[in-house]
Amino acid sequence: MKKFAIASVTALAGLSLVYVPVLRAQQSQPGLTIQNPTEFAAYQNAASQTDPKAKAAAEEDFLKNYPQSVAKSLVLNDLLNTYWQLQDQNDTLSAASRVLQVDPNNPQAILYSVLIKKNQCAQTSDAQTCDDAAALAQKGLAISKPSDMDEAHWTQITHAAYPIYHSAIALDDVASKKDYKDAQSEYSEELKLYSPQESQSNGLNDTLLLAQAYSQPGSAQSLIPAIWFYARVWNFAPAQYKAQIEPKLEYYYKKYHGGLDGLDAIKQQAATSVFPPASFTIAPAKSPAEQIHDLIAATPDLTTLALEDKETILALGSPDDANKLWTLLKDKQTQVPGIVIAATNDQIKVAVTQDAQASKVADFIVNLKKPLTDAELKLYQPGFTFKVSPDAELVGTYDSYTKVPATATTSDSAQIILREGEVVPAEKKTPVHHRAVRHQG
Repeated sequence: MKKFAIASVTALAGLSLVYVPVLRAQQSQPGLTIQNPTEFAAYQNAASQTDPKAKAAAEEDFLKNYPQSVAKSLVLNDLLNTYWQLQDQNDTLSAASRVLQVDPNNPQAILYSVLIKKNQCAQTSDAQTCDDAAALAQKGLAISKPSDMDEAHWTQITHAAYPIYHSAIALDDVASKKDYKDAQSEYSEELKLYSPQESQSNGLNDTLLLAQAYSQPGSAQSLIPAIWFYARVWNFAPAQYKAQIEPKLEYYYKKYHGGLDGLDAIKQQAATSVFPPASFTIAPAKSPAEQIHDLIAATPDLTTLALEDKETILALGSPDDANKLWTLLKDKQTQVPGIVIAATNDQIKVAVTQDAQASKVADFIVNLKKPLTDAELKLYQPGFTFKVSPDAELVGTYDSYTKVPATATTSDSAQIILREGEVVPAEKKTPVHHRAVRHQG
């Protein structure tokens, strides 16, 4: 699985970093008697192997040659753990499937299966894989302690497994079902199971995913908890990631509150608790149109505004304020930093604002004055990020725009069309100075 990652809902803790207690099969079992001497010798041979690869091979041979053995369940369980030790995901899944055929509620087989399928879901967003992981996770949450397992070992397994199960269900909600409200619930249930220390390590990545679930544009968006959880992640994220988290935190805080005043206090408060206290609140800002009008009044040169601020004015400003800005922008060239949503030889669609990137919707469409070569087109495919520097820069000339009303999964926005677009390699760029103002309404 991926390590801590910032911009993706598939960001998950690595398999190698997840602690999973192992229910190791015993070499013998009370009441287990193998009558056939050849079968017994094969069993002893498999049980005595110390090299994991040799052990797995011997156990597979035993199961192939003695499919009805009284030791089948014991050997399958040990084979499952052997493949897990070898970090062989495909064979671990195969062994887990066979264990579940003879023991449908086997906690170890369910846990390993969920971990691997959750990893695959995170990497591919394949709906069936995500659904399978979630279904097994639901099953894992519902099973009771096996009668032959002591309470201490059961507590050890459930402490490791239950957060993973809630995380798998939440990931399925996001990646497959687009059910962000249920994802909010599942990630919250997961975080409740961690100690304060665990929440800062094992739970940190899913705290980020919880923040993203709350900030997702559309009907599930709830910015007060989103701001809290972004602030929580900001406090404990490795230093190299803080610079990626902070723009999101500031974007949504300014979107709700109208400015950055008070944010430092929220950061300090979020460092002390996983969840916001019941009394936690954030003062709402003026209406978007009022914020925009104040921003315009306070900005002598509107062309110096950040690109996402310009789009916000066009999307949410009053007709007079939007027209005032558009008069200045029309027929002028601009850089278009953002994430590619789609591209053809003649056109590149880019998501510029945080909301557009979260929704994977293009808010800028750049019609190119010269078609891309096939080699260039392969480079500028969905997911490629255009930046001001030092990467290749996308530029275009403002041509027209359309206001786009909010939907169940998107916020109010503007779709801006540019003509005479061009991808400028880094070595050809000339310096362009802009005052970075990211006020959001």
